[in-house]
Amino acid sequence: MTLSDAPARASEVAAAPATGERVLPPLQIGPHTIDTPVVLAPMAGVTNKAFRTLCREHGAGLYVAEMVTSRALVERHAETLRIVTFDEGESPRSAQVYGVDPATVGEAVRILAAEGLADHVDLNFGCPVPKVTKRGGGGVLPWKKELFTRIVASAVEAAGPHGVPVTVKTRKGIDDEHLTYLDAGLIAQREGAAAIALHARTVEQHYSGTADWTAITALKQTVTDIPVLGNGDIWSAEDAVRMVRETGADGVVVGRGCQGRPWLFADLAAAFAGSDVRVRPGLREVAETIYRHGELQVEYWQDEGKGMRDLRKHMAWYLKGYPVGGDSRRALALVSTLAELRERLDVLDLDQPYPEQGVEGPRGRAGSPKAAHVPYGWLDSRELTDEHRQQLVEAELSVSGG
Repeated sequence: MTLSDAPARASEVAAAPATGERVLPPLQIGPHTIDTPVVLAPMAGVTNKAFRTLCREHGAGLYVAEMVTSRALVERHAETLRIVTFDEGESPRSAQVYGVDPATVGEAVRILAAEGLADHVDLNFGCPVPKVTKRGGGGVLPWKKELFTRIVASAVEAAGPHGVPVTVKTRKGIDDEHLTYLDAGLIAQREGAAAIALHARTVEQHYSGTADWTAITALKQTVTDIPVLGNGDIWSAEDAVRMVRETGADGVVVGRGCQGRPWLFADLAAAFAGSDVRVRPGLREVAETIYRHGELQVEYWQDEGKGMRDLRKHMAWYLKGYPVGGDSRRALALVSTLAELRERLDVLDLDQPYPEQGVEGPRGRAGSPKAAHVPYGWLDSRELTDEHRQQLVEAELSVSGG
């Protein structure tokens, strides 16, 4: 079966026989075997339990929850605990933690592991948001090698007795003159991390430009004892296959590419298994997926209005490339009940096939490069000063979901 006449439904793609050699073996994260070596990257306001369930229904892989901050978890904020609530069918249950204080990160990871809240913990060292980086957190933290080392070591030590693997996600560095990823990879490997993922952009790039896959190659050649995962510019199954073949990566991390396209995971599962079958949904199938997403949102929030409001931002992603008029798009972006959602979907011209162009390719806001916000004097040395230690206390955010 060729790409042009492939079935539209993910279940059919998942069942399709392989037509070539398997591209990658299963991914091993500690004791967990991930049959399809694909990880759903945490995205603020996107990868809640509803969206993760939808993605799992369309394919295989490892699905990481929205980021929680270590301080908020230790203080047991209600919304943070909601974020690390998983479906019974989620296995392994994967949580991502952000923090800048080794003791607080260690305690947060201990809570997740000892209390059975998660089976896998990912540490976030890739956030480019100025409110985080200007205090020394996120993607600029690995510049301080000793602090980075202590955080990874603390997390691994806290998770170890409970058999919970810890992985690390980072960026290339702050900018092209202040690269950190090779050091970070070696430190993560030495301190017992189960894998490292690289978003092949700098903090300065944010999400703009083109991901530098040669950095993934360099990291894979440097870090040889644990899996190396590649992230950046994976918009299709073909992109993922090309990344692993060009870089030697052990798996891929998908972020913006699956926004409005949860069936991308079926494509990835098929591609890595050696099949050329792909999901190509017409507008009727997309509408069914949107409604299913709405049902899951209501179930997650236990509030129909809140669930619908959270769904609205997904509409433009789902409809990208499809011939849907502006009035219909605006109406769908204002739905407030499931009944209203059903009504507005049913009036669309649903007999529209998969568009020949406009659906795949870059999605979400890329923005433009901007100088990284860092504490004054941060780049002068890779060692922490007393002043910077105090600034890091302020960077230990108590708000999760970013």
